[in-house]
Amino acid sequence: MTEQTTSPEQSQPSAPPVAAPRHSVANFISRMNIMQMTLAVVLVVFLWQWFDAHRQINSMQQELARRLAEMDGNNKANQMLVAQGQEATRELSAKVALLEAHYAEAQNQRAALEALYQELSGSHDQTALAEVEQILLIAGQQLQLSANVKATLIAMQQADERLKRMDSAALSGLRKAISNDMDKLRVLPTVDVHGINFRLDSLIAAVDALPLVQDLRITQKAAAASPAASTGSAWQQMLREIWGEAKTLVRIENTEKRELPLLSPTQAFFLRENLKLRLLSARLALLARDETSFRHELQAAQQWIVRYFDTKSAQGELAVTTIQKLRESSITIELPDINASLEAVRNYRISREKAAR
Repeated sequence: MTEQTTSPEQSQPSAPPVAAPRHSVANFISRMNIMQMTLAVVLVVFLWQWFDAHRQINSMQQELARRLAEMDGNNKANQMLVAQGQEATRELSAKVALLEAHYAEAQNQRAALEALYQELSGSHDQTALAEVEQILLIAGQQLQLSANVKATLIAMQQADERLKRMDSAALSGLRKAISNDMDKLRVLPTVDVHGINFRLDSLIAAVDALPLVQDLRITQKAAAASPAASTGSAWQQMLREIWGEAKTLVRIENTEKRELPLLSPTQAFFLRENLKLRLLSARLALLARDETSFRHELQAAQQWIVRYFDTKSAQGELAVTTIQKLRESSITIELPDINASLEAVRNYRISREKAAR
């Protein structure tokens, strides 16, 4: 420790005094060069960074300008699309408004049609009921006037079918009433009107062929006189012919006998026509179900045939037999009352009309 401690005076010879300032300047210069170089480097770096930043800024500005231009183009396109969309929206709005107006008009028309349908449906039902009532009325009148049960049944079946087509449960009571009246008609005995009418027509057609009784008498007298006429001379035969002609001009008969007088051709014609009229009257009585008149006309016709016509001939015998069978036929039946169905339909129709008011 003691040996290493020296004084300032002892240490001076190892460091010359003149050389110290020169070394400081060099160090300063060296330090200045280093700072300049550092500053230069920093400046270069700064300038490079500045240029690079400027370049990047320019690039960003160009990119921004490009994008702004694109955005501006897109904005214009979008504006055009928006304008087109707005125009389409306005057109659609106008179409929707038009459709709504048409829909409202259609709804009004539908309501009017439904009201008209309801009115027509009610009117149609009323018309159908009136038709059914008219059919039943005519059927009842036909039954009373002509007693034609078959035609009455057909008419009532038509009325029932008309109610069936209306397809309403409220009409079941009316159909039941019609069915009951039809059952009354079905149990009635049938009258062969067509068969009787056909036989009357045959009689009327055979009247012109019926031989008269006077024709038979004349034939018999001619047969009795013919043998006498064949004998004798020519002048005697001529006298007999003159006498025969004279007898036709003047006829003397015995009034005590009940022999009918001879009929002239005109009288014979009217006799046959009157007989036809009797048979036609019997046919009218048949259609009217007037049994009294029917039997009376047939009886009169039968008496005329027996009195004026030859009943021993085939035609006369057939005519008398046919008339006798017709007189034995019954043409009347006890008709039932079928007004129940008519009254039911009439009352129902009147109640519907009152309800509609």
